[in-house]
Order: sequence, then C-alpha cells, then structure tokens
Amino acid sequence: MMALKYMGIGDVRFREVPVPIPGPGQVRLRVLACGVCHTDVAFRRNADLALEPGLTLGHEIAGTVDMLGPGVTGPEPGTRCVVYTVWSCGDCRQCVAGRQNACLGTGGRHTSPQGPGTRFDGGMAEYVVVPVSSLVPASDLSPAQAAVLPDAALVPYHSIRGALDVLGPGSAALVIGIGGLGQYAVSILRAITASRIIAVDVRDDALATVEGLAHHTINASAPDLTERILKAAGGHGPDFVLDMVGTDATLALATSVVAGYGAIRVPGQGNGSFRFETIRTTTSIPRGVTINRPYSGTRQDLTDVVALARSGDIGIPITTYPFGRALEAFDDLAAGQIRGRAVLVMDHPA
Repeated sequence: MMALKYMGIGDVRFREVPVPIPGPGQVRLRVLACGVCHTDVAFRRNADLALEPGLTLGHEIAGTVDMLGPGVTGPEPGTRCVVYTVWSCGDCRQCVAGRQNACLGTGGRHTSPQGPGTRFDGGMAEYVVVPVSSLVPASDLSPAQAAVLPDAALVPYHSIRGALDVLGPGSAALVIGIGGLGQYAVSILRAITASRIIAVDVRDDALATVEGLAHHTINASAPDLTERILKAAGGHGPDFVLDMVGTDATLALATSVVAGYGAIRVPGQGNGSFRFETIRTTTSIPRGVTINRPYSGTRQDLTDVVALARSGDIGIPITTYPFGRALEAFDDLAAGQIRGRAVLVMDHPA
C-alpha cells in the first residue's frame, strides 16, 4: 500500500509499505479520509528532526473497520469510525476518571499522550492499525467531514466545555484566530451556548467564513481593536477568550479585554508569553480570571462532537484532495490558501 511518510528534515514523501496487521487490542481501518493539519505542515518545514524518520503522517482519520486483531470482538467489519488521537495508558487515575488527555503515563509532567501521526503510524495511508479503544462510531457523516472532528473540532469543544460556567445567557465569547479550529469554535459556541460571539482575525476572508454565526467580526488590524471588542462584549469585556494563535500579541489582547472572573483558554501554540501582574494597571488581568493551555480533549468530548456534527449543528468549509495530491494540500495549507480544513480522500480500488 502507499503511505505518506516523514523521512527526515524537510522530507515528506510517498513510500510503498506492507499492509499492517492488527495485534491484540487493535483493529485495522481502511482509511476513507485523513485531514491535513498545520501540525503536519510544521513537521515538514521544521529545521530540526521533528519525528522519527519513517513515521506515517496523519492524525485526523476516518475509515471503516477492515480487520480485528486477536481477542477483539467488535466493532463489526464495515463499521465507519473516526479515531480518537490521544492514545493514553488507560490505567492511571486521570484515565480512569475519563481525562485521557491528562494521562500520567507519559514519562513527565510536560509530556502529553501521543497518538497516530505523531508517535505511531497515522492515517495518510490506505490502511492504518489503531487501538480498538480509540474508535468512535461516525456513521451518517461524510468521510471528509468526519475526519477532521478528532482535532479541528475536538480541541475547541474541550476548551469551551470546560468553561461553560461563564458562558451562560448574557455572556460574551471572543475567538482569536479564525482558521479551521477557530471556525469550529464559533460554530460550537453558537450550537451549545447563548453567548454573544466576537471573532477576530487579521484576514477578512477568514472572518467572512463565520459571518452569520459570529455576532461581531473584527479585523485585528483595527486601530481601536480593544475598544471595539469591549463595546461588542457590553463594556466589561468577554467572559470567555479562546486564543487559537498563542503569540505575544494575541495573549496581550486576550488579557487586556477579558472580563473579571472570566476564562482565557490558549490552545494556540505560537510560542507567546504574557506578564502576570498582582497590581492594578491598564493591562493587568482582572481579578478572578483563569487561564490555561488545554490539550486536545477527552474521548467523551469526541463522542459529543460527532453527535453535534451528525445533527448538523456544527461544521466548517472542507477542501478535499485525492490522496495522490497530498503534497499539493500541504503546499496550499502552508501558503494560507485553505479556508476551513484540507482533507485527503482515499481512492481505494473497488
């Protein structure tokens, strides 16, 4: 079979490899679609070794069960599923409590549990072997729509679900960065909260994708950006700020507008930092605000996201590419030409 592999620094290419055989506790999926993420693009352009050479890329996977490993009794072959990307130990106190994304079996407090396309062979291949425990049924969804849910929708959903206590009627929510994850964030906020939604991005065409869902869209280059956000949020600032970028500038914006006792969540990985002050200044964080860096989401979160997608309550634009044009998708994403999410669609022989 063909697989798209990371072969070394700047080297991502197709390789012919054997079809994998599932072991105990595993199933083999016939891949139907696989999302292309900015993480995949970053692996290719990283100046240092980003992954173990020879690893198959792709962590947003939709497929059908093709073969069961020894001792595995289901799902039945032919069942359409998506793959939960956090392959945790399953035994630590966090996993037992349903917080697989906080797994303690990773070897260190700064190490998050990994999964396909980052530590194990991923879904940019005709077939992939995954733990049976990672499967979430996803019938009634197109493969391209389903594939992106385990990352592009899961990450913002987890952040939003964890802050629902500040997202009641009369609240305001700010989403900074309206790429694929930001678009899902706006969609999810509209679906499960009563918040007034404010979307901010430097690109007018990105903001255009959430018109009709966000109550306010504001270009980040506006000279009165902070004042416009405060006004849109009712004067005291948004109760919830979701920073999908994570740079110095976006963190400064988040902390300068958030309401007292609000919540800031920063899934963005832009290597930013902010100053925490215990005295009152014009830029200090108001009292009571919480800020954290969420990682992925729980398996239950993914089940919830699939249900929202099935009901038609959430969704974003999808651009599909035949699997053989995967590197073109990488290039388009790197060039900022994708609005929404890019997805590779497999063309299996009949």
